[in-house]
Amino acid sequence: MSEPILFLRNVTIYQENKVILSNINLEVDHGEFIYIIGKTGSGKSSFMKTLYADLPLTEGQASIVDYDLATLKEDNIPYLRRKIGIVFQDFKLLSDRSVKENMLFVLKATGWTDKEEMQVKIDEVLDKVDLKSVANQMPHQLSGGEQQRVAIARALLNDPELILADEPTGNLDPKTSVEIMEVLRKINANGKTVIMATHDYALLMKYPSKTLKCEDNKIFEVVQRATV
Repeated sequence: MSEPILFLRNVTIYQENKVILSNINLEVDHGEFIYIIGKTGSGKSSFMKTLYADLPLTEGQASIVDYDLATLKEDNIPYLRRKIGIVFQDFKLLSDRSVKENMLFVLKATGWTDKEEMQVKIDEVLDKVDLKSVANQMPHQLSGGEQQRVAIARALLNDPELILADEPTGNLDPKTSVEIMEVLRKINANGKTVIMATHDYALLMKYPSKTLKCEDNKIFEVVQRATV
């Protein structure tokens, strides 16, 4: 039996000494697709930030992609993030660089040096999101959906074990949101674990999967039913 990709026991998440979520007990296995839902301010983003070590874990036990979040040293955070792909609501692309230069920036920052290998990797991840043709375009030349697909491609650069997507469809229209979901589901079907925070209940109904809800400082599993 393989170890879970994410494990939390008796975890309480704080922000500026305020309890955001308390007594979290959770295991996520390799290859799962999990939604995190809840109202604005319910703790979804704080939960995600704890997983990629933007918020330090001060209470409870937690491991993610074989890193212990309770004892994680600051020096090791970049290594943790190489094993996690992070997709944000607002894309976070560098506006003064082309798509390819955005990708090169990440690869160089995570230790890649061989130009040929970097080009092969960039082509590979852009191909996965059907955007090889935009490599030399600037982010402002792309639609919101294309920018988010570029952001997903960027998250795949270091072949992460886990994708954390924090409201990835939050700035997109319904049709484009479905396209982004199709990309994430395809990535999941190829064996990657995906944890996605969302408030888009239409997507949950269209693509039902295990769902956790943040409410009243707790996080718990809810049952979602597909529409007929």
